[in-house]
Amino acid sequence: MPARDVLAVVAGNGLEFYDFIAYAFFALQISRTFFPARSPGTSLLLSLATFGAGFLMRPLGALVLGRLADRVGRRPAMLVSFSLMGVGMVGLALTPSYASIGLAAPLLVIGWRLVQGFSVGGEVGASLAYLVEAAPPERRGLYSSLQPMTADAAAFCAGLVGFALSSALTPGSLDAYGWRIAFLIGAAIVPVGLVLRRALPETLAGPEPPPRPAISGYRAVAVLGFGMLASGTVIGYVQDYFTTYAADTLGMSPRLAFLATMVSAFSMMCCDPLGGWLSDRVGRRPVMIVSTALLAGCTYPVFFAIARFHSPAVLYGGCVLLGIFTGLNQGPVVAALAETLPRRVRAGSLSLIYALAIAVFGGTTQFVVKWLLRATGNALAPGWYMLGAALLGLASMSLLKESAPVRLASPGLTRRGRFQLWM
Repeated sequence: MPARDVLAVVAGNGLEFYDFIAYAFFALQISRTFFPARSPGTSLLLSLATFGAGFLMRPLGALVLGRLADRVGRRPAMLVSFSLMGVGMVGLALTPSYASIGLAAPLLVIGWRLVQGFSVGGEVGASLAYLVEAAPPERRGLYSSLQPMTADAAAFCAGLVGFALSSALTPGSLDAYGWRIAFLIGAAIVPVGLVLRRALPETLAGPEPPPRPAISGYRAVAVLGFGMLASGTVIGYVQDYFTTYAADTLGMSPRLAFLATMVSAFSMMCCDPLGGWLSDRVGRRPVMIVSTALLAGCTYPVFFAIARFHSPAVLYGGCVLLGIFTGLNQGPVVAALAETLPRRVRAGSLSLIYALAIAVFGGTTQFVVKWLLRATGNALAPGWYMLGAALLGLASMSLLKESAPVRLASPGLTRRGRFQLWM
């Protein structure tokens, strides 16, 4: 798989997530621009609710664009999703404030979030299906891990942009126009991404490979996949909330708050390919189960230490620890789901499973976390929510069959023959 093709797929996936994560990072600034309220907490809740509105369109985008990817091709679906994301990002960045156009401002913001949610709903399945189908069988885990890696890289880049803007601008300037710059920076990548994607060779070609026993019950795989992706979604978005958590709950400056999510995202970004690489050698289940169990074990101590000491060093150390274990399990999870589903429904099924999981849990995570913090007054509330998600993921992973070629191969096969398996 040429590096240019890999870049075309993962760059698009990264931009999709840059937009959603940038919105989460700048939730406070967006709330003041479009959702003024007497209570700052209410204003932030309205902003986070609008963030969640984009997730409502993901299942529809998964149905439409996922079907397009399975019927027409992976490339057309990825081109459509990428174009729509660019439109949504520019639209949000250029929408006038509530003070300028009144109620039309929040309505426009909700509309742009719906467009962006539709595009992301079809992007994930098509791009992951492409990576799995274009990769050598013995390296599917590594190639699949590029998708979560670029999502985490997008989080890191969004945090870097936020850190730079919060350092260079006053709080008033950041509220007035600084957050808009972050979205326009992301939108500037759209023309380059479209050119790269137009040149991609299509992988949806040739006869359908014969099914193997591991996928005979792929509807059951879809249920387990929903559990694993719901778990990963909550875990990921709780960590993306660290910027708002550090500023709103711990009272840290915007500059230190942005740095927290950058540290978390960088840790995950570095460990994503490591988890995929390990799963190609020892199997998907061992890597994702062990890493998720370790994540569950350290979640409460990390949040307890952060809430107890209110120290940037403790906050960043906790972000690194949680990020490492999260990164190690993401690649094996998506690889296991993608290679277990048959090609004829792979993109559509992946898109729909992901969209439903993230619509139910991802769109509500940050709102629920903020509500829990406000209702209980307990700074450990995000940790309990993340722990519950990790336990759900462990239960689903333990029931999923192994799919890595290295574990399915017969002992009598040669090293080369082990990987001549169903695609």
